[in-house]
Amino acid sequence: MKELLMKYKEIIMYLVFGILTTVVNIVVYFLSAELLHINYLISNALAWFLSVLFAYITNRKYVFESSSQNILKEAVSFFSSRLATGILDMVLMWLFVYFNVVNDVIAKVIVNVIVVVLNYVLSKLVVFKGNK
Repeated sequence: MKELLMKYKEIIMYLVFGILTTVVNIVVYFLSAELLHINYLISNALAWFLSVLFAYITNRKYVFESSSQNILKEAVSFFSSRLATGILDMVLMWLFVYFNVVNDVIAKVIVNVIVVVLNYVLSKLVVFKGNK
Protein backbone atom coordinates (compact mmCIF):
# COMPACT_ATOMS: atom_id res chain seq x y z
CA MET A 1 0.00 0.00 0.00
CA LYS A 2 2.84 2.41 0.86
CA GLU A 3 4.47 1.75 -2.52
CA LEU A 4 1.21 2.54 -4.26
CA LEU A 5 0.85 5.80 -2.32
CA MET A 6 4.42 6.83 -3.14
CA LYS A 7 3.89 6.04 -6.82
CA TYR A 8 0.81 8.27 -6.98
CA LYS A 9 1.87 10.82 -4.35
CA GLU A 10 1.94 13.75 -6.76
CA ILE A 11 -1.53 13.14 -8.14
CA ILE A 12 -2.96 12.48 -4.67
CA MET A 13 -1.40 15.67 -3.32
CA TYR A 14 -2.65 17.60 -6.35
CA LEU A 15 -6.18 16.31 -5.77
CA VAL A 16 -6.06 17.20 -2.06
CA PHE A 17 -4.81 20.72 -2.75
CA GLY A 18 -7.11 20.95 -5.77
CA ILE A 19 -10.04 20.32 -3.45
CA LEU A 20 -8.73 22.92 -0.99
CA THR A 21 -8.19 25.42 -3.82
CA THR A 22 -11.73 24.75 -5.01
CA VAL A 23 -13.03 25.36 -1.50
CA VAL A 24 -11.11 28.68 -1.36
CA ASN A 25 -12.53 29.62 -4.75
CA ILE A 26 -16.13 28.76 -3.86
CA VAL A 27 -15.99 30.36 -0.39
CA VAL A 28 -14.57 33.62 -1.76
CA TYR A 29 -17.17 33.56 -4.54
CA PHE A 30 -20.03 32.84 -2.14
CA LEU A 31 -18.95 35.51 0.35
CA SER A 32 -18.55 38.21 -2.26
CA ALA A 33 -21.49 37.34 -4.56
CA GLU A 34 -24.10 36.10 -2.13
CA LEU A 35 -23.30 37.90 1.12
CA LEU A 36 -21.75 41.14 -0.14
CA HIS A 37 -23.92 41.21 -3.30
CA ILE A 38 -21.00 41.96 -5.61
CA ASN A 39 -21.65 41.22 -9.30
CA TYR A 40 -21.11 37.53 -10.02
CA LEU A 41 -18.44 38.17 -12.67
CA ILE A 42 -16.42 40.45 -10.38
CA SER A 43 -16.84 37.92 -7.55
CA ASN A 44 -15.68 35.18 -9.90
CA ALA A 45 -12.56 37.15 -10.89
CA LEU A 46 -11.71 37.82 -7.23
CA ALA A 47 -12.26 34.16 -6.35
CA TRP A 48 -10.10 33.13 -9.29
CA PHE A 49 -7.20 35.37 -8.30
CA LEU A 50 -7.16 34.36 -4.62
CA SER A 51 -7.51 30.67 -5.39
CA VAL A 52 -4.71 30.80 -7.99
CA LEU A 53 -2.45 32.48 -5.43
CA PHE A 54 -3.30 29.75 -2.91
CA ALA A 55 -2.77 27.08 -5.59
CA TYR A 56 0.63 28.44 -6.57
CA ILE A 57 1.90 28.46 -3.00
CA THR A 58 0.63 24.96 -2.19
CA ASN A 59 1.54 23.38 -5.53
CA ARG A 60 5.04 24.80 -5.46
CA LYS A 61 5.78 23.59 -1.96
CA TYR A 62 3.77 20.40 -1.45
CA VAL A 63 2.73 18.94 -4.81
CA PHE A 64 5.55 19.52 -7.25
CA GLU A 65 8.19 20.25 -4.57
CA SER A 66 9.82 22.86 -6.77
CA SER A 67 13.40 23.76 -5.97
CA SER A 68 13.60 26.54 -8.54
CA GLN A 69 15.34 29.66 -7.25
CA ASN A 70 13.58 31.82 -9.81
CA ILE A 71 10.29 32.15 -7.92
CA LEU A 72 9.13 35.22 -9.84
CA LYS A 73 9.54 33.53 -13.23
CA GLU A 74 7.83 30.40 -11.92
CA ALA A 75 4.96 32.45 -10.44
CA VAL A 76 4.45 34.35 -13.69
CA SER A 77 4.45 31.06 -15.61
CA PHE A 78 1.97 29.57 -13.13
CA PHE A 79 -0.41 32.55 -13.29
CA SER A 80 -0.07 32.66 -17.09
CA SER A 81 -0.99 28.99 -17.40
CA ARG A 82 -3.97 29.63 -15.12
CA LEU A 83 -5.07 32.61 -17.19
CA ALA A 84 -6.31 30.37 -20.00
CA THR A 85 -8.41 28.29 -17.63
CA GLY A 86 -9.41 31.48 -15.80
CA ILE A 87 -10.85 32.84 -19.03
CA LEU A 88 -12.61 29.53 -19.62
CA ASP A 89 -13.93 29.75 -16.05
CA MET A 90 -15.32 33.25 -16.68
CA VAL A 91 -16.93 32.30 -20.01
CA LEU A 92 -18.55 29.15 -18.60
CA MET A 93 -19.81 31.04 -15.54
CA TRP A 94 -21.31 33.72 -17.76
CA LEU A 95 -22.96 31.13 -20.03
CA PHE A 96 -24.40 29.11 -17.14
CA VAL A 97 -25.76 32.17 -15.35
CA TYR A 98 -26.86 34.15 -18.42
CA PHE A 99 -28.84 31.25 -19.87
CA ASN A 100 -30.12 30.15 -16.43
CA VAL A 101 -28.68 26.67 -16.85
CA VAL A 102 -28.11 26.29 -13.10
CA ASN A 103 -27.81 28.45 -10.00
CA ASP A 104 -24.57 30.49 -9.94
CA VAL A 105 -23.11 28.63 -6.93
CA ILE A 106 -23.83 25.25 -8.57
CA ALA A 107 -22.30 26.58 -11.80
CA LYS A 108 -19.22 27.61 -9.83
CA VAL A 109 -18.78 24.06 -8.52
CA ILE A 110 -19.22 22.50 -11.99
CA VAL A 111 -16.82 24.97 -13.59
CA ASN A 112 -14.23 24.40 -10.85
CA VAL A 113 -14.18 20.65 -11.47
CA ILE A 114 -13.46 21.25 -15.16
CA VAL A 115 -10.79 23.84 -14.38
CA VAL A 116 -8.97 21.72 -11.75
CA VAL A 117 -8.43 18.92 -14.26
CA LEU A 118 -7.15 21.32 -16.93
CA ASN A 119 -4.90 23.07 -14.41
CA TYR A 120 -3.19 19.81 -13.44
CA VAL A 121 -2.34 19.09 -17.04
CA LEU A 122 -0.98 22.61 -17.56
CA SER A 123 1.05 22.48 -14.34
CA LYS A 124 2.68 19.22 -15.39
CA LEU A 125 3.39 20.36 -18.94
CA VAL A 126 4.29 24.03 -18.52
CA VAL A 127 5.12 25.24 -15.03
CA PHE A 128 6.71 22.59 -12.83
CA LYS A 129 8.18 20.27 -15.45
CA GLY A 130 11.37 18.72 -14.18
CA ASN A 131 11.61 20.86 -11.02
CA LYS A 132 11.97 17.97 -8.59
